Amino acid sequence: MVGDAISHAVLPGIVIAFLLTGSRDSLPMIIGAGLLGVITTLLIEFFHRYARVQADAAIGITFTWLFAIGIILISVFAGQIDLDQDCVLYGEIAYVPLDLWITESGLSFGPRTLWTLGFVTLLVIGFIVTGYKELFLTAFDPAYAAAIGISTTVWYYLLMTAVSLTTVASFESVGAILVVAFLVGPPATAYLLTDNFKTMLLFSVGIGIVAVVIGYYLAYWLDGSIAGAVATITGLQFALAFVFSPTHGLYFKRRRTQVA
Repeated sequence: MVGDAISHAVLPGIVIAFLLTGSRDSLPMIIGAGLLGVITTLLIEFFHRYARVQADAAIGITFTWLFAIGIILISVFAGQIDLDQDCVLYGEIAYVPLDLWITESGLSFGPRTLWTLGFVTLLVIGFIVTGYKELFLTAFDPAYAAAIGISTTVWYYLLMTAVSLTTVASFESVGAILVVAFLVGPPATAYLLTDNFKTMLLFSVGIGIVAVVIGYYLAYWLDGSIAGAVATITGLQFALAFVFSPTHGLYFKRRRTQVA
């Protein structure tokens, strides 16, 4: 849920970046929001470790406080600018093909968001491949990781930085709500389908792709929100896995209990 907190807490970073640069270009927005994402992680860890506040309370206090500051900054300093909280929360995938990267000479490189997300995707894949062992150990056995000399704190912050970067890069096209849906939904579904970590990563990606395809056509059929339809499909996927997963599903657990 730290990802959920980051997705809302970066709002003041977006506003401050706009106020400092006077531009709504992607780069200053990503830098401002990325810095706020890291600060959010540091604050949550500070409240939890040093102020001895429970983890869920630390997350709730931090992101609601920062999100509220962002809304105040928008209403006071950017009320006449197209920089409202609805754009950040909901996004609009249908507008992605309209925001083209066009050079001064008139050469078009296609949608700007695809280049941004493509670059971030390569960074995240490189981070996971390079630090797979450290990420695996710090996530599932931090005591053993610390015993063999791996800094769990450093890798935690690196992971949260990657989450911040991914979240911020996704805002422009999908908004915070769909970002949260994908941070939680596909991984939670994959967790019910396999106990192998590498397989779980691949399942998460595949489940996300399936949700996007089905959600898009569902939105087209209903003539409704694409983000809402995709998020709905992620919830249905989790519900199906929760009931019918061969390893952890309620149905097969009950069958095994009856056989025993």
